[in-house]
Amino acid sequence: MGNPIKKAATKTAKKAYEHAPESVKDKLKDKAKEKAVEKVEETVQSKAKKASGKLEDAKEKNADKVHGKADNAEDKVQDVLLSVREKLKKAKEAGEAFQEKMSSSDDRGGKGAKNLKGVSNIKSSQSIKSSTDIKSSENIKSSKDIKTITS
Repeated sequence: MGNPIKKAATKTAKKAYEHAPESVKDKLKDKAKEKAVEKVEETVQSKAKKASGKLEDAKEKNADKVHGKADNAEDKVQDVLLSVREKLKKAKEAGEAFQEKMSSSDDRGGKGAKNLKGVSNIKSSQSIKSSTDIKSSENIKSSKDIKTITS
């Protein structure tokens, strides 16, 4: 029902435009331009608002995801730090026990930290005897070479 009325209104407007004087036609053209500009501005603003709204929604979703993942990462780091702390505690206790064992073995006369050889005590390749330094059968002492106590 709206369609036949629209057609009739359009026909009437065209006939009125054809019979109108030039000054009225110019005013109608100017008015049509203004309306077209307004309509374009409204559609552009509407689309910009929609895009802005979508961008805001996406921004909020991403912020939620980032916060969620940051909380998850924080929990994981906390767990790792706690396990490292426990391992360091165990290593410290083992070191203290070893140190106690070493110091108590010094008291008992065993090998302790004071009796351990250092780097300077290690033989070098020059201090190793060669085949010419080995005693021959002539240099070995016999029972005749042993001194006896004479009175």
